[in-house]
Amino acid sequence: MNDEKVSATRPETPERLQYHLEVGEDDVAQVVLLPGDPQRVERISSFWDKREEVAHHRQFVTHTGTYQGVPISACSTGIGGPGAAIVVEELANVGVRDFIRVGSTATLKEDIEIGDLIISTGAVRLEGTSRQYVRPEYPAAPSHEVVLALMEAADSLGYDYHLGISASTDSFYLGQSRPGFGDYTQRESRELIEYLTKANVANFEMEAATIFTLGSIYGFRTGAVCAVYANRVKDEFAVKGEEAVIKCGNEAVRILAEIDEEKEASGRRYWHRGVERR
Repeated sequence: MNDEKVSATRPETPERLQYHLEVGEDDVAQVVLLPGDPQRVERISSFWDKREEVAHHRQFVTHTGTYQGVPISACSTGIGGPGAAIVVEELANVGVRDFIRVGSTATLKEDIEIGDLIISTGAVRLEGTSRQYVRPEYPAAPSHEVVLALMEAADSLGYDYHLGISASTDSFYLGQSRPGFGDYTQRESRELIEYLTKANVANFEMEAATIFTLGSIYGFRTGAVCAVYANRVKDEFAVKGEEAVIKCGNEAVRILAEIDEEKEASGRRYWHRGVERR
């Protein structure tokens, strides 16, 4: 056992790796895909040109490689905002600046089918992690460039996708209007789907609000694309669309690299349709 002490305020391993992720500055690309499921990291990187597992600690699995020549990493967050915030913080410490959630979701819209993709245009902050960073009125918004890259990726791959506001929760059960053990429930939980549906919210998930909020505070680019596993209006559930959401995330990283090349060539700070595509 190594008895060397490090800072409790900024904890690292004795080898100067990030405490939870156990990654260093040379271990990850600037853009990282963020699945919740550790096993999904392996599925994501299986489509890359080359890949390497650079760290595996607790719920956090990190792979780095290239996708169609573009440097790329993937790191699992586990379920919910606390793990997602740890991942964003520690990856940012080692140079990551683009964060794209690749996950699963439950839609609140009748016309969205199981297996479709939802690209988040914002998130309702029903989780508690982002409130540790900034007051609740602060918006949880992704980067327009990442949203556009995800849209182009889904279009180019021929996937059915939808844009919409997501609701990020801390609870898969009562927090998403499901009963708890013994059918335990509360009025707020029972009324939540109706409330969000009237507000035109597209889906439930558990990490986007935290990722978006931290990204906006720190000046990072963020986005989220999720495969629809459940339709809460029609009470349907099936694990479908995982490969589609993975391929969409990978392709979006390649497109984001093109966007950055075009911005650099044009001398512009932000990308838009007027910046000529190659």
